[in-house]
Amino acid sequence: MTMRERMLALVQGRAHDRVPFVQYTGLAGPNEEIWTVIGRENMGLLAWTGIHWFDTPNCRFAFEDIELDGRKGFRNTLHTPQGSLYEERIYEPTFGTSANACHYVKEPADYKVLMAYFRDVSVHMDLDPLALTVKQLGDDGLPHVAIPRTPYQQLWVQWVDLTDLCIHLAMHPGIMDEVIGLMLDVQTRLFRGVYEAVRSGAPIPYVVFGDNITAPAIGEIYFRKYCVPSYNELAAMLAETGKDIPVFVHMDGDLRPLWSAIGDSAVRGLDSFSPPPDNDTRVADAIANWPEMRICLNFPSSVHLHDEDAIYRAAEQILEEGGHSGRLQIQISENVPPNVWRKSFPQIVRAIRASCS
Repeated sequence: MTMRERMLALVQGRAHDRVPFVQYTGLAGPNEEIWTVIGRENMGLLAWTGIHWFDTPNCRFAFEDIELDGRKGFRNTLHTPQGSLYEERIYEPTFGTSANACHYVKEPADYKVLMAYFRDVSVHMDLDPLALTVKQLGDDGLPHVAIPRTPYQQLWVQWVDLTDLCIHLAMHPGIMDEVIGLMLDVQTRLFRGVYEAVRSGAPIPYVVFGDNITAPAIGEIYFRKYCVPSYNELAAMLAETGKDIPVFVHMDGDLRPLWSAIGDSAVRGLDSFSPPPDNDTRVADAIANWPEMRICLNFPSSVHLHDEDAIYRAAEQILEEGGHSGRLQIQISENVPPNVWRKSFPQIVRAIRASCS
């Protein structure tokens, strides 16, 4: 089987020859360079792919470089007819990422401005990036067709500090219901676009919410209230197309308090599922709790720092717990310590090969 065939078989619940090993394209290192070490046939690719864009004719973002306490960063300012909000972020140089120094929403009155933005959003579908990605990947992998986070997750990740969000939900429920209602309206319009794209025969293997779910940041009550209904809504719409296009969710944190709610949902794939020692849910737990779930597991980032024998044993344990299920994929889908892939990737591949010999 090609890597694409192997990965697609896993998504569709069909038999395949071995557990796929894949990375978000270029995440740990250049694809071509990695292939020269471990072989192209041993690592597939997932390419994050959008099939929509938002237009806000009356709102705009302005970007500027800044420096805070001697560290380089940037400020994004959102301008709307109701006023402006800004966030400030500091660069993290090792991975080229950034972290919030402050969020757009700093007090309840700021939601008036944010709501002006969501009222202004129009949704447009564009399948050209998907077609290009499929062509570029060829037999090497699949498009990771992504849509925005559900409202609660989007709020705390992108718009407002998590502590402030929890206070606002408790103290200003009317405002928050209005904000989330506007976000859900945008989401439903996007869902309709995804539905039409699938009906038209677009090469979408699955649709993934980039939600970054971790139980300490949401809890079961809010997860059931703010996330599960969106997952179920999209899954029901996709089912109406008559095509088997599962809903995946990027759940890369601690999941134990959410086990029951995840099982009750229509989610059929956990993207970047993160087992011990980094997080709290074992592969064996996932296999036992969710019989239909595809477990697209991020190989624990911390383990890449161990010696070769320990890396091999960790991969072997993962495969012993889930490799027999036909529902396991080992991924590189979270940041990897720099320059360690030459040590760790061959051991992961060796373990996979050994498990099917």
